[in-house]
Amino acid sequence: MSKDQAIGGALLIISIIVILAYGYLVFFSQWSLFILQLTGFIAVAGVFAILAWIGYTLATTPPPKPIEEIEKEIEAEMQKIEKEGGEEKQGEGTQQKQ
Repeated sequence: MSKDQAIGGALLIISIIVILAYGYLVFFSQWSLFILQLTGFIAVAGVFAILAWIGYTLATTPPPKPIEEIEKEIEAEMQKIEKEGGEEKQGEGTQQKQ
């Protein structure tokens, strides 16, 4: 059995145990109202924690460069490459003549 299969089997068994324990606590224990309140709180807090994280990330990430600026940089690089390519061809031509 590989490590992944062992982890998968353990997750399966733990999940089934948690489902059964949760079902017992909700339907057959004196703590059922508290368990439901706790579950609702954790669910809502989890959703809003994710939203807060997204908001923080959006607020602290710098905006991207405008497309026009990127296009100008690409054009400048292309002209530089073309210029270098032309110089190399001229250099090759003079070397072949010698």
